[in-house]
Amino acid sequence: MAETRSSSPAVAPLYAAGFTTAFGAHSIAAGLGAEQSALGTSLLTLGIMLAVYDVAEVILKPIFGSLSDRIGAKPVILGGLVAFCLFSTVGIFAATPLALGLVRLGQGAAASAFSPASSAAVARLSGGKNTGKFFGRYGSWKTLGYVLGPLLGAVLIWAGGFPALFASMSIISAAAALWVARSMPALPILPKQRYTLKDLAVQSFEPSFLVPTLALACATGALGTAIGFLPKVGTDLHLTSGQSMILVSVLALASALIQPWVGRMRDQGKISAVVGMNAGLLIIAAGLALVALLPQLLTLIFGALLIGAGIGVTTPLGFAHLAATTPEHRMGRTMGSAELGREVGDAGGPLLVGGIATALGVNFGLGALAAVLTVVAIFCALKLKNLPKFGSGLKD
Repeated sequence: MAETRSSSPAVAPLYAAGFTTAFGAHSIAAGLGAEQSALGTSLLTLGIMLAVYDVAEVILKPIFGSLSDRIGAKPVILGGLVAFCLFSTVGIFAATPLALGLVRLGQGAAASAFSPASSAAVARLSGGKNTGKFFGRYGSWKTLGYVLGPLLGAVLIWAGGFPALFASMSIISAAAALWVARSMPALPILPKQRYTLKDLAVQSFEPSFLVPTLALACATGALGTAIGFLPKVGTDLHLTSGQSMILVSVLALASALIQPWVGRMRDQGKISAVVGMNAGLLIIAAGLALVALLPQLLTLIFGALLIGAGIGVTTPLGFAHLAATTPEHRMGRTMGSAELGREVGDAGGPLLVGGIATALGVNFGLGALAAVLTVVAIFCALKLKNLPKFGSGLKD
């Protein structure tokens, strides 16, 4: 593989693309919730406006992932970032719930293009030897976008309302598009094999795809849950908003700092995807259980640290395993489907905890999610126990 394809400068703009989709989704979602009364929307309208971004991603990510296999990742990434920039610019002038909802739908569709294509490009540009390292950095920047989105979004809305928020999205996505255009090499389009529907169904249930996708979905679900419910537990303990936000910051820093390190460990053969993904899920479960059983300030901070660390272990190993076990000619489709799994987890985790919390309390909801993650970890261990320790020989 050419040196230019495996060098850090070629992959770095994809980190910006990953940050853009995560930051855009969560900053605007937080703003919509905070400004509900100012917009004059009902709870149902608010729910629809929050959901359309994710609905677009669930439907379109596998489609755009497959498209990147057909025409190349770079044009799909560039097209998605440019479209995201245009919709964000339109959002500066959106003044009604309908207009904001349409802008958000357009942003979700645009993110559906460049998000899976970016993951596929990271996999191909990594050169095989650095897959864990580059996915560690990629996941680190996406995690920062997820967690910093609501915080920076609130500051921007306080300073200049929705126009300031959408303007920032426009600038960030435009800068990412220019960086991709300048620094990312055009990857060759590989001959595409024909698959029947039966082949696609079999591939979707292969342990080398199903297990890491399930692990990534659980990690993302835990992230979404922690961002929403750790501050809620803090509020119940009479912590100030600033103190509650410290919990989210601890989680973000732990995840962002550990992911590149775990990725390098994987590349050096010091940790396997099989062991690492299971350990990561169990660490997340331990953090959730600690918060559920002993809701105090110190345990909340330590629980946030454990959850962030577990996410930081699971995420790069899950993506690296997918990259190592997927043929390059269908890398986009695989990453699109894996991103779909993450979207399901992102929605499912908070829904599970919220539903149980409504009936029994937040502690029971967090405990239930911890139990689910423990079961998934056991399932992953059983499914992957007969696979090679590393995925270099698993591509078909």
